[in-house]
Amino acid sequence: MIKSMTGFGRGEAGDETRKIVVEIKSVNHRYLDLNVKLPRKLNAFEVEIRNFIKSRIVRGKVDVYITLEETKEASDILHYNTHIADMYMENIRKMSQDYGIPFDVTATSLARFPDVLEMTDAEDDDEMLHLFLMDALTAATDQFVENRSQEGMRLRQDMLAKMDEMSSYVTTLEERSPQIIEEYRERLQTKITDLLGDHAIDETRIASEVVLYADKVCIDEEMVRLRSHVEETKHMLADGGEVGRKLDFIAQEMNREANTILSKSTDVEIAGIGISLKTLIEKVREQIQNLE
Repeated sequence: MIKSMTGFGRGEAGDETRKIVVEIKSVNHRYLDLNVKLPRKLNAFEVEIRNFIKSRIVRGKVDVYITLEETKEASDILHYNTHIADMYMENIRKMSQDYGIPFDVTATSLARFPDVLEMTDAEDDDEMLHLFLMDALTAATDQFVENRSQEGMRLRQDMLAKMDEMSSYVTTLEERSPQIIEEYRERLQTKITDLLGDHAIDETRIASEVVLYADKVCIDEEMVRLRSHVEETKHMLADGGEVGRKLDFIAQEMNREANTILSKSTDVEIAGIGISLKTLIEKVREQIQNLE
């Protein structure tokens, strides 16, 4: 299956106290450029996250955003520092004895002393966090890959249509190329006849000139290679897989053949086809840049 390098996916998992949300988006890039942004509590899983994504994605600039949402009850707990409370009580009792004053400490008054009660983060359940993370990451990646596949299917159909159009141009070149040789022979013969009048025409010399001209404007090899590139592109699009780089190379070769055809052309029709080919090939190259 052909995949585009642009795509988006989202997944989430959690329970009533916390939720992990994963979002993945990508644009074109020559290689895999992976950026992962995640909360501090999930830093320990970053290597696993990267390896998981690399197993599913080959090319593209991929941004992964991971958020952890927690309720107040899940993220904070009220902690009673018994050691600090003991020290307060011991010292207050000693002060009561030393100065002969009543020992009238209550639980409420003790709780107001600094650091006796404090809010702290709840201890993380790494196993459960890992489970939620992988569930959300898998869902996001599945949607992301599916999104890329659907876009890749549209690109494939468009490129196949362009390959058919390119084949029709090559067919026209194949039909037109022999005609320009014959037309050159006729023009040459007419010109010589006008110059020599009733004098005998050296057919050998005309044939020699026609051969030289035909060799100069011959585009047979370019047409054969261009058609071969078109067929190879069709096969690769049909087979699927990671074809972006290979197709980019083939498109460069197609452009080279079109340039050669233009440089050899002395015929307006063939020159027009050469320009149309270059325009079409450029459109194909733009599409190829989107393929994984």
